[in-house]
Amino acid sequence: MRALVSVSDKRGVVEFATELSRLGWEIISTSGTLATLRNSGLKVTNISDVTGFPEICEGRVKTLHPKVHGGLLARRDKEEHMAQLAENGIETIDMVCVNLYPFEATIAKEGVTMEEAVENIDIGGPSMLRSAAKNYASVSVVCDPDDYAMVLEEIKANGNTKPETRLMLSAKAYTHTALYDSHIATYMRKAAGMDEKLFLSFDAVQSLRYGENPHQKAAFYRSGQKVGYSVAHARQLGGKELSYNNIQDANAALQIVREFSEPFAVGLKHMNPCGAGIGKDIAEAWQRAYEADKVSIYGGIVALNRPLTAEVAQMMKPIFLEIVMAPAFEPEALEVLSSKKNLRLLEVEMDGQKVSQKQYVGVTGGLLVQDADVECLEITDQMCVTERRPLAAEIEDMNFGWRIVKHVKSNAIVVVKDGRTVGVGAGQMNRVGSAEIALNQAKAAGVTEGLVLASDGFLPFDDTVELASKYGVVAIVQPGGSIRDEDAIKKANEKGIAMLFTGMRHFKH
Repeated sequence: MRALVSVSDKRGVVEFATELSRLGWEIISTSGTLATLRNSGLKVTNISDVTGFPEICEGRVKTLHPKVHGGLLARRDKEEHMAQLAENGIETIDMVCVNLYPFEATIAKEGVTMEEAVENIDIGGPSMLRSAAKNYASVSVVCDPDDYAMVLEEIKANGNTKPETRLMLSAKAYTHTALYDSHIATYMRKAAGMDEKLFLSFDAVQSLRYGENPHQKAAFYRSGQKVGYSVAHARQLGGKELSYNNIQDANAALQIVREFSEPFAVGLKHMNPCGAGIGKDIAEAWQRAYEADKVSIYGGIVALNRPLTAEVAQMMKPIFLEIVMAPAFEPEALEVLSSKKNLRLLEVEMDGQKVSQKQYVGVTGGLLVQDADVECLEITDQMCVTERRPLAAEIEDMNFGWRIVKHVKSNAIVVVKDGRTVGVGAGQMNRVGSAEIALNQAKAAGVTEGLVLASDGFLPFDDTVELASKYGVVAIVQPGGSIRDEDAIKKANEKGIAMLFTGMRHFKH
């Protein structure tokens, strides 16, 4: 039995090859892997001694040879194939252990050149993987170091891998080469200014009990590249398995959290914030977020941008929550909240960077792709379009409200005061309807003076301004851009309300 071993990722390869050799396998290898194995004391055959041809073109050509691919592809159950091998002095190869040049890691480096990228395009490796995978009936193809132990265990027990194992390994090899080629194609197409194809690659995290509703099947996948503020890459410290709706809500909460650098907490239901607040510390931020809407937070999702302390854990303990997320949990806090067996606790990396990402939305028969809405302008006095100028405290509240309304379903209206929400109106068919919901919440909470209102889209008429004035709103921030902006400005001047135009909208359908 012969195994051809040539790997870029050398994790465990010495131990794997050593055990194969002990089991009577001949090891064939190339270049760097050959040196690594020989330096460990293993007897290894150079690929050039198999092909009778030296490596050429700086190693670009070494395994592209009939004595390699004939040995891999020949069907052992066909006399004609085996006779042709014998006529040409070709021996069978029974295993390929190959993983590929690190193309993806190379292009991820800052300042990488096209020449460097091209030199990390593997040719011989994918060819060997595909040949071995095609002939899986007789050949084991191993591209993942995590499979070494399983392969060795089966060889020890049976003298070779099982047929069903070889089929599984074949599928993994084709997946490996397909992903590899997709990374290369994407890179080269971008360099050539082409965008006619889109390749996506995600790894399975878990099968879900069901989707949005019990009759819908669902699964959860994550990207290979780890990013911050990601529920897909979070570490679950306790509680039940996440559901489809949990994941959607958790993601929405994390996108709000990433807007804030000061201590901040948000409670969320059905992908809309129901309460949010900033504070001098995370305990104050949580208390203000909770008090913003004690009713809606029941069964909600909570996200904090500071480590969760024992103090905050004790404050949360009496409240029924589905998920609590934070960048870290103090041991005492973890002990307090872990007593609630069903409460899901997620430790989420929050690196503070707003990395530009693509957003994908499925439609029947297609896919919408856009840049994620990671920008959020700072609200300044220079944006004012009314006679009344905003006070410094009102500008602070407008900055707070603007970052929250960005994440509320359109038509969205958020009413805030002193760094916390007092009313949230989401997803209505007209903006006045959303304003009525938010303003009535504020009134019910007894907050009727000095309010700041934020709108995710322009105000097409002056009716929202008229309504806001009756509930104690003193400042409004909105994108502007309506053909009837002057009507809204005139009404604001009439009511003594400061109004600021950002020039940027944040629709969230």
